[in-house]
Amino acid sequence: MIRYFRAFFIRRTILKWLIVFTSTLWIGGNAVYAQKNPLGLIASLDNDSLLYHSGFKITGATVATTIGPALSEEEFQATLAKIKRAKVQLYVCNVLFPGSIKIAGSEVDETKVLSYLEQVLTRAKRAGIKNITLGSGGARRLSDSDNRTAATTQFILLAGKMAKLAERYDVTIILENLNSGETNFINRLSDAADIVKKVNHKNFRLNADIYHMMKEDESPDEIVKAGNIIVYCELAEKQNRSLPGVNKDDFRPYLQALKKISYKGPIMIEASSTNLQKEVPGAFTYLKGQLSEVWKKN
Repeated sequence: MIRYFRAFFIRRTILKWLIVFTSTLWIGGNAVYAQKNPLGLIASLDNDSLLYHSGFKITGATVATTIGPALSEEEFQATLAKIKRAKVQLYVCNVLFPGSIKIAGSEVDETKVLSYLEQVLTRAKRAGIKNITLGSGGARRLSDSDNRTAATTQFILLAGKMAKLAERYDVTIILENLNSGETNFINRLSDAADIVKKVNHKNFRLNADIYHMMKEDESPDEIVKAGNIIVYCELAEKQNRSLPGVNKDDFRPYLQALKKISYKGPIMIEASSTNLQKEVPGAFTYLKGQLSEVWKKN
């Protein structure tokens, strides 16, 4: 009998602590969840130490400076060594196509596009880079004579071929909405989301760029509508594309939208700065504060 009560007491104690632990996770779950979104800042790999000591875990760099075909093998090897030494992870490369290689409109040379892309993907695989954002405003800019409907249909077909090629190299191409001050094609998140859905391929996903959304006065609700095709997020302040905290922009409505879709991907800052040493640590603290505030709310 004593043994029975002892076993019962032990089981009851274990159950009690499990309930307490689970409740703690539930009550504070939003705060904990916020910590699962890695924060990053796109900057030269030479700023690795600054980013790391400021709290950032990931970074990004342009295709041209890291894995682009124009780099010699010697230059590429030097970049690989720098990536390996870095304390922050090179999570993404951006500006996939140079302006000289058109990917939308009547001047597209599909063979040239896919050949260039395969060279980039080959090096991405060697460098261990799994994500490449497709912004490339110059490459996708339409001419005045281009028919927008025809260009969109053509781009969707080309994007499908890009996706299949990216799948072979285990890389995800992430389409970015760019504001109308930078290009004249796919300016809103809703436009980009529609294209991604029509491509319908796991290696072609969506970047919710909050900076560009704000420039286009686009509602945070578009993030909710896009849902789980969003795998990556970027932001900067609306005026001068400054780092978070410089002008005290409020990102919380957009962060709240990310919370609604249970977004678990990274949040990357892509911004300009006149004083990285001063502004980078402040940007981490400012953005972290808004994230924590949003995820703590019921």
